Amino acid sequence: MKTFAKCLVLICGVVLWSVAFSFSQSTKTVAYPEGYRRWTHIKSSIIGSESPAFKRFGGLHHIYANPHAMEGYKTGRFPDGSILVFDLLEVQTKNGETTEGARRFINVIQKDAKRFAETGGWGFEEFRGDSHMERTLNEQAATACFTCHAAQKERDFVFSSFRE
Repeated sequence: MKTFAKCLVLICGVVLWSVAFSFSQSTKTVAYPEGYRRWTHIKSSIIGSESPAFKRFGGLHHIYANPHAMEGYKTGRFPDGSILVFDLLEVQTKNGETTEGARRFINVIQKDAKRFAETGGWGFEEFRGDSHMERTLNEQAATACFTCHAAQKERDFVFSSFRE
């Protein structure tokens, strides 16, 4: 009887995991990119107060790419599985030294041509501060992200480029 119970628990666990995995793959969400700061650093920039984009994007930006995305930077076409992270931090200046401050948010784009077909194959998400769970984009905001990225259609909807 104990063997039967163990088998039943195992079978139930496998079924539940399969359902959860299928559901997570069919949704339009983009997962938090664990370990992204160990990926390839693409570039950094600062948007200062004189920029029209300052209110939303003011601060120090770092852009990171996973290995799939690095293929895209080389070929101009980003394969499924590509993930890019736009890490936005406040800027602190003290005694003439400018450094990173607190993280404002990270924006994540993930390439999956089937899941995100209506937005050029890219899914969009934003995580507030250092949170791995607090998402700030709703469906309309994600569509707005794509509308902006559409200007880069010839570059597979990606603004940044990798400097060797």
